[in-house]
Amino acid sequence: MQVVETVAQVRDQLARWRQQGQSIALVPTMGNLHDGHMSLVDRAGELADRVCATIFVNPSQFGPGEDFEQYPRTPEHDMALLSEGGCDLLLTPSVAEMYPTGQDNSTRVRVPGSDQGLCDASRPGHFDGVATVVTALLNIFQPHVAIFGEKDFQQLMVIRRLVKDLHLPVTIVGSPTVREASGLAVSSRNRYLDEDQKQRAAAIYAALCAVRDGVQAGHPQDDVSTGAWRSMQAAGLEPEYLELRRTLDLAPASPEDLELVVLTAARMGGTRLIDNLSFPRTP
Repeated sequence: MQVVETVAQVRDQLARWRQQGQSIALVPTMGNLHDGHMSLVDRAGELADRVCATIFVNPSQFGPGEDFEQYPRTPEHDMALLSEGGCDLLLTPSVAEMYPTGQDNSTRVRVPGSDQGLCDASRPGHFDGVATVVTALLNIFQPHVAIFGEKDFQQLMVIRRLVKDLHLPVTIVGSPTVREASGLAVSSRNRYLDEDQKQRAAAIYAALCAVRDGVQAGHPQDDVSTGAWRSMQAAGLEPEYLELRRTLDLAPASPEDLELVVLTAARMGGTRLIDNLSFPRTP
């Protein structure tokens, strides 16, 4: 695996691969890699001749008081996993490389509709930071396909929208959430939890399943959501939101919508966890 730190190095290598007619897949990450990330790398290898990845903890998607400085950084571990997983090229840029005119003076990308609640309600500006850095990475690599995890479902929808609106010539592929045996979604932030907290945090997925089962059984949506909310609280979680949305565009779900996703964010101690579950409404 080739490890580079600059845009120029990326473009030099990709030009050689393109001259050979090889296709490119991109997996953007913030590092601290786990099985979920590696499932994206595996999928990339199925879809393209060359797999590229990035490790960049993007400051513009962290708000005041969030864990940018404390966000776990494990570069040696990450490089070993990527190399073993078949990654061909890894970009590990500095903040100055990604924001050459300075973070405060850089061009920003804002996707209409990204302020529709859910994570945006408690993290204003977060998705502007995501959209900005993803647009930059897609321009740097110009991949044929880019892989993102479905655990960050709102983020995935924002990225799909920006690609559509800006006519970017890349296919965005969502990869299913990887879960621990308890049902807890694999996440870099799980490292903040002790074993007891991890077991209790599995109530998040159980709550999502309860909403799915209740809606599919035809029970009133408000009753189903209230019961799931209380079950998370009983496990020691502090729910931030638990909402049923339309899968297509994350608009609030109506009784006529058949493709649904239930999304939640909850805190276990000081750790904020997100998850979601897509499902069809039973006609």
